[in-house]
Amino acid sequence: MPFDLLRAALRTRGVRQSYAPNAVAAVNLELVTLTEDRAIITWYTGVPGTNDGLGRMLPAVTEGEVVYGTHPARLNRTASERGRTAHHYVELTDLEPGQTYYYQARSRGTAATPTALHLVNGNAVGTSPYGLGTPGGPYSFTTPEPPPGRHLLSIALCNDLHLGETTAGVITGIPLLRGIRQGPGLAPYPEIMTRALVEEARERGADHLLAAGDITAGGAPHDLAEAKRILDGFGTHGRDYFVTRGNHDRPRRRGDGFRDGFLGGEGPAYFAHDLGGLRVVGLDTYEKRGNGSDSGALSGEQLSWLRTRLREDRDQPTVVFGHHPLTVRNSLFPITSGHRLNRRQARAILDAYAAAPGVFLHHAGHTHRNKRTVLPRAPRVTLQEVSAVKEYPGGFCLLRIHEGGYALNYYKTSSAAAREWSERSRRVATGLWPQYALGRSVADRNSVTAHDLSGIRRPTAGLTATRVPGETR
Repeated sequence: MPFDLLRAALRTRGVRQSYAPNAVAAVNLELVTLTEDRAIITWYTGVPGTNDGLGRMLPAVTEGEVVYGTHPARLNRTASERGRTAHHYVELTDLEPGQTYYYQARSRGTAATPTALHLVNGNAVGTSPYGLGTPGGPYSFTTPEPPPGRHLLSIALCNDLHLGETTAGVITGIPLLRGIRQGPGLAPYPEIMTRALVEEARERGADHLLAAGDITAGGAPHDLAEAKRILDGFGTHGRDYFVTRGNHDRPRRRGDGFRDGFLGGEGPAYFAHDLGGLRVVGLDTYEKRGNGSDSGALSGEQLSWLRTRLREDRDQPTVVFGHHPLTVRNSLFPITSGHRLNRRQARAILDAYAAAPGVFLHHAGHTHRNKRTVLPRAPRVTLQEVSAVKEYPGGFCLLRIHEGGYALNYYKTSSAAAREWSERSRRVATGLWPQYALGRSVADRNSVTAHDLSGIRRPTAGLTATRVPGETR
């Protein structure tokens, strides 16, 4: 922001604070994405001594760079941004698998400081505590080894788009959390973030996209239609992308807008499809009556259907996705029944997974956070909660399937408008939101798991999804 505009902004807000015109504070440093050959690092630069009314410094538009290397005293490689910004996003490429790197992010000579995760004993900037006791680092991460075997396909996992929402962070039953609204004159943030999702998922090589519920904020037909228009930019529903219902998409007195908008008005909102040998199962985790704030649930018919589908081919590689998670662990905020699926049904599903060795991933949303969980009840299955598309950190998880395993990597959407809103909405929950939503560690949003997936075929031109034999839709 030019400093004459900064002065005007301060006068408009009635702010009387001293600041140095050339000073920059670099904060909110986060190691977002870590794969075997790249890393994505983000931070924010603001003007010290200012406040935008949300408890955040006014933006300082400046350059950004990351210096890095394989020894903390020799940061001899540099990655820079293409232009000046306050919302910095630097991607390191050509990294070596299994190598430890040290890095420091800088803007105008000022080293960026990490997002603090002290309430959850977390680490936002590395895979080790190296550098956390010093201002500006350098910090450290170790790249993983890639999944074994050749790459077969990639799938974008996302949830909680909330088309039609106007205020982020309003939590039922906690009136003091007033939420964050979009800046004046800007496009609605759910539309900005969903369009950015579609664009970036394609750019990152996703062959398919799975959207696990809360497509809209209230199930309004015009919001569902807008969501479909945007998602259609990725491809064809039922072939290239698939959606499931969330509690916000539940039927209303005037009808079932979700079924009308995505299913042609007929059939159940759960399904199974075969994608070149990969079975994808979508669950309707709010197939029940309720006001949306209580626990999710499946009808008895749907639960029986799921068990039957898994028994039909126990060894077929399978991804299951639905809105409510089967379990919620290590939450900063109090856990209620509304955070998860009905306990009895969750146990039944986990038992079904344990008896079906082909199931390797269950993707859920609803909690608006990044969290990886593996339970003794079904130890071969990763339970991956993915943070919301519509607010900080604002992005999706890319599932990369190889013959001998898979990787899960989280990406923030990187358009200028998406980065601006993501930074603004990190003030949700009076600024505590990063402690909850980002993930307690890099491993909550980036992981590699060995699993025999050699039965999946690589996608070919014109590949379409085929229904599983005996499917009810």
